[in-house]
Amino acid sequence: MPTLEGLPELLQELVYARGPSGQEDEVREICVREMKPLCDDVRVDPAGNVIGLIRGMEPDSGPIVRAMAHMDELALIVKRVNADGTLRVNPLGGMWPANYGQLPVEIMGDEALLPGVISIGPQHTTAESTKSWDTKVRGGNNAMDWGHLYVFTRKTPEQLAAAGVHAGTRVVIEKSRRSFWEIDDCLGGYFMDNRAAITVLLGSAALMQAERRRPAHDVYLVMTVIEEIGAHGASYASRTLPGDITLAVDSGPAAAEYGVSLTAEPIVVYGDGQGVYDKSVSDRLLACGRSLGMDPQCAYWQSYGSDASIAKAHGQTALAGLLCIATENTHGFEIIPKDGLGTCARLLAEYLAAPE
Repeated sequence: MPTLEGLPELLQELVYARGPSGQEDEVREICVREMKPLCDDVRVDPAGNVIGLIRGMEPDSGPIVRAMAHMDELALIVKRVNADGTLRVNPLGGMWPANYGQLPVEIMGDEALLPGVISIGPQHTTAESTKSWDTKVRGGNNAMDWGHLYVFTRKTPEQLAAAGVHAGTRVVIEKSRRSFWEIDDCLGGYFMDNRAAITVLLGSAALMQAERRRPAHDVYLVMTVIEEIGAHGASYASRTLPGDITLAVDSGPAAAEYGVSLTAEPIVVYGDGQGVYDKSVSDRLLACGRSLGMDPQCAYWQSYGSDASIAKAHGQTALAGLLCIATENTHGFEIIPKDGLGTCARLLAEYLAAPE
């Protein structure tokens, strides 16, 4: 069971776990383990979401909250195996080459986990090497996209087939690149989106248990699947679980255009690219933070969607809200304030205890 001081260690374990969209097994295993001591009931639903129920003191007297954080990470999927044994890949989610570059990856074959490298080929080449030439400033001067890149495997197509590598195989960033890099009061690393939010959800439940607090009404903690390519898990859970409120916890871009800074203060969101969040939910989150002596940041995102806003856009929830931890370099080598984990967990625990 995590303590607030131990949240960074739990976050690192979650980041080490592989979790591409639709193949979140390693992350799910950790979530089940951590949720069992904190929830009255834990199960995995048919979509693959992990569902933890914390029974409320007065379950029938107020709103049931479904608090969600997604398990999947940005990754790649094999489009085809080329004749030379390289892999043509496409992104699963908003993963752009400029944010990742050439780096080691793991190819999650059905029979074996294979090493690979995202590659574009030598730079000491001419227009005859079309892919690398097309992206050079003095060549084609075009932005790099996944069509320019390939995954180097050093395997033949026959060897890849024997390892269970085919169209649809996931490719993820290799474990050594998942270690945190500490910068003063911040942690840097891949996949803070959305392992930091999972950590916040678990931290809030642990805090409530340590303080012997029960929520006013039933709360479902939901660790969702396939958020990065459509929030499929959240839509299914919002439709099938009791309650009217879907509250997502996610990473929020620390950007001047939104007036949001990279601080430990939580971010209460009032709208995003999918529509507006319900003002009553957002206002209550804001009030809970202020009651704890915090100064939550308020935001209205563009170029953004969450488990909650997408579920609402699909008509799967009546009410939606979003709580974020401030994040630099979203969808890249992401940076969060270390203390943001604890402050967001405290605010969330306060809200779940009294969502009205």
